[in-house]
Amino acid sequence: MPSTVPPNLRARLARAVAAEPGPPARRGDWDFAGNADAPYPQPLIPAAVLIAVVAHDRPTVLLTRRTAHLRAHAGQVAFPGGRIDATDADAVAAALREAHEEVALPPAAVDVVGTGDRYATGTGYDITPVIGIVPPGLPLVPAADEVASIFEVPLHHLLDPANHRLRSSDWQGRRRSYYVIAWETYEIWGATAAMIVNLARRLA
Repeated sequence: MPSTVPPNLRARLARAVAAEPGPPARRGDWDFAGNADAPYPQPLIPAAVLIAVVAHDRPTVLLTRRTAHLRAHAGQVAFPGGRIDATDADAVAAALREAHEEVALPPAAVDVVGTGDRYATGTGYDITPVIGIVPPGLPLVPAADEVASIFEVPLHHLLDPANHRLRSSDWQGRRRSYYVIAWETYEIWGATAAMIVNLARRLA
């Protein structure tokens, strides 16, 4: 990793992902007050995302905005990621493969730290977040059919509890609660925001 990486960054992330899951962590969409009246779809589909921490002097996190024409989650902010294929060795391999396919992030450039709390979604996915550190300045390219744009958000902004806003709206005939994190013109919400909140709680 470049010398600009804060010396305790990897150690802090490693301690966070090594921690045993506990009551403070959101494990899925229905863990919020008022959401527990609806069951998860079954069976859940295994998936993985890459939380890529970019090793600037002030670290950032790599995020994407999905294209507007996708059938699911069109236009939403998300980590690179997707389903775990039968050919993937594990969740880490799936997250690295998806990041390479979606934003041309070379798997060899990722210093994998570990995995965070798995997160189950109401849309039927069991997501494993893979935390890794990547060098700045990589020539990333969005996959035209999936990714509209690539951007970075300061890590300290994402981890600050003051930026974790709980919002409610109606979905499939029920009132649902979820986290929203605003950054410039972007709104990070749903499972992506909840996985950030989980990581923030581990790091705290």
